[in-house]
Amino acid sequence: MTNRVLITGLGCVSGLGRGVGVNWERVRGGDGAIRPLEPPAPEGIAAWFDDDKAHEAVGQSLQRSALHRSALLGNVDPERLRRLGKLDRLSSFALEAGLEAVTHAGLLAHPALVQRTAILLGCGSGGNGTIETAYERLFAAGQSRVHPQTIPSSMIAAPAAQLSMLLGVHGPVLTLSGACASSAQALGEAMHMIRAGRADVVIAGGAEACLTRGSLTGWQSLGVLAPDTCRPFSRDRRGMVLGEGAAVLVLESERHAHARGARVLGELAGYGVSSDATHMTAPDVEGIAAAIRAAHEDAGIGIDTPALVSAHGTGTALNDPAEAAAMHRVYGPALAHHRVIATKSAHGHMIGATGAIEFLLGLVALSEGIAPPVLNHLGPDPDCDLPLVLAAQEFAPDVLVSNSFAFGGLNAVLVGRRA
Repeated sequence: MTNRVLITGLGCVSGLGRGVGVNWERVRGGDGAIRPLEPPAPEGIAAWFDDDKAHEAVGQSLQRSALHRSALLGNVDPERLRRLGKLDRLSSFALEAGLEAVTHAGLLAHPALVQRTAILLGCGSGGNGTIETAYERLFAAGQSRVHPQTIPSSMIAAPAAQLSMLLGVHGPVLTLSGACASSAQALGEAMHMIRAGRADVVIAGGAEACLTRGSLTGWQSLGVLAPDTCRPFSRDRRGMVLGEGAAVLVLESERHAHARGARVLGELAGYGVSSDATHMTAPDVEGIAAAIRAAHEDAGIGIDTPALVSAHGTGTALNDPAEAAAMHRVYGPALAHHRVIATKSAHGHMIGATGAIEFLLGLVALSEGIAPPVLNHLGPDPDCDLPLVLAAQEFAPDVLVSNSFAFGGLNAVLVGRRA
């Protein structure tokens, strides 16, 4: 490992609000974003959304096209904005989080963006809202044409491409899609890109905009959505809750960050990936454990080093016991020295963006020395015996372990260090 990878900028938007500050304050204070859908549907989950109105939904209370009201846009060349074209909500989220992160890092309009910067974003799916609007016109309204920007604005690569246009990034611009591990994969591969000397700066993270009628109906049909709320590792948990938004981090080589006098927020020190290769939706304990071990080995951090563990923690019947069993398999008695948080209980499952926002919030928790609480807990489940943080507590380790496990048996684990 020749290049340490430092974190110099953070940005996010979720149902908790817009910006890192409000997201962290609400998570730390135990103030979750999960609310009943309005209007309620008979099944308790699905709902119609009006494209032109604000809506309050499970894990998400943002108005659409949030980017257009961002105060950060005053610092952006208006010509760049004109070139973006039609934005799906997926791209709006990515652009707002990306713009916050780059501004936070002090890199807006920096010369490094032109050639020595890359963008890696993870998305679980493309522009669901744009696609569903087009299908409604074709199949419900009987129209013969759809909006001419339907394909460019709905493609899964649109957020990364539009972020490059907004910022003037001319280096590699890539999109990774590994379902719920997408943005964790993006961060890990960005780390390797910097280590290899292929870039000085990588803007990495993920976005998702899955709170549409079609997407919700698909998830509901799978039978994994909770009718009430997300209860990670709790008895009587009833499933996951969908959220949406974006989280983006600015990663830099140690040399580049120090040369420009950047404020260092932390380090991305390790990345472990594995594939269960067993089942499309059922997790495999050994596959999960393999990714955790690989991340520790990559970071050169022992399993007995006290760590804040940001769990995948979906609140589903299958995932939570498998993740708990994997942690016991890897850490053994040392698990008692760690603390486990699960922020999906606050912001919902953000699919392609979830790994990035969980790593981001975990990094802030390290910096603050505060472990935020797991919300909605009803009591212990013997199959999920973990050192859970059920009320905010002081905990100041130097290490963060952030787990992301996806359909298809795709596992990604990130290890961070406090600045």
